[in-house]
Order: sequence, then C-alpha cells, then structure tokens
Amino acid sequence: MERLTDLFLIIMESKIKILLYTESPNIFHSTSKKELTLIALFAFLLIAKAKLKNTLLVVDHKNILTLTDQNFQHQTKNKIVLVDFWAAWCAPCRMMAPILNDLASELTGNSYVGKVNIEQYQSLAQIHKVRSIPTLIAFKNGTEVNRFVGIKTKDFLLKELSKL
Repeated sequence: MERLTDLFLIIMESKIKILLYTESPNIFHSTSKKELTLIALFAFLLIAKAKLKNTLLVVDHKNILTLTDQNFQHQTKNKIVLVDFWAAWCAPCRMMAPILNDLASELTGNSYVGKVNIEQYQSLAQIHKVRSIPTLIAFKNGTEVNRFVGIKTKDFLLKELSKL
C-alpha cells in the first residue's frame, strides 16, 4: 500500500510541476475539475504522510501479548483476550496504542490484551474476517464473543470486558 501511495505522490508531483511550468499564469482556469481534485488529494496525502511519519510508534506495555500464527490458539485459550488487529501505517491504530497500554496495565486476573500485526500475519486477519483496522476482538476461551471497530476509549473497553 505504501509503495502505491508513493507512486501516486510521484505522479501527482510531476503533474503539478508540468502544470506550473507549461500552463499560463492562471493555471486553474485551464485545469479540469478532475485534475484540481487530484491535486487537492495529492496535497492532502502529502500532508497526512508527513504527519504519520512524525508520529512515533508507542512501545507495547509488558503485559500485552504479541500474537502470531504459531501462538494465537494457545494464547487465547482458557482466558479472556482483547485482540487488537493493527498495522504500523494505520493512524487510528497508532492512536489506540496508548489506550491499550493503559488497559493492559489495569487488567487483572485472567484478562489480557493481545496484538496482531496484520502486515506480518495476514492469515490471522483473514481467518477472523478483519475488514478494517483497528479491529478489536474479544475472545473468551479461544472463541470470539465481541468485536469493535475503530477507536474506543479505555473506559468503554473496560466496561465491555467486565461483561465477559
């Protein structure tokens, strides 16, 4: 996905340069609405990409389980695990990281937070039918019991986990 975005940005940057150097001084009168829309999208993507690169990844709390193809079944068996399906390029996922760290530090007993990087473990995302991220799936004894998509608060997650 990042390569495709980079390619798009390169193409749009070239298009803007061509417009600026070859068109009349009033380029917006001679540029189609479609081209203007693409230029606006390019500017938005460029700003978003710059902001995302400046956003540091939060280090996972020591209580967070790192889930893989090999350990997923074992780590979700005989306990309650809230599993975060995420990716490093996903801004909402990055926003969830500190919330999940706080949640992991407060959970006691048989409740845990786990994380699956969908870039590394696409098969787990496919098996659990993850269509968008962040997706949080609550597992009880290895079985899905609830699912949340998007950014959620720690209080919301605590309340939902307490119901299990």
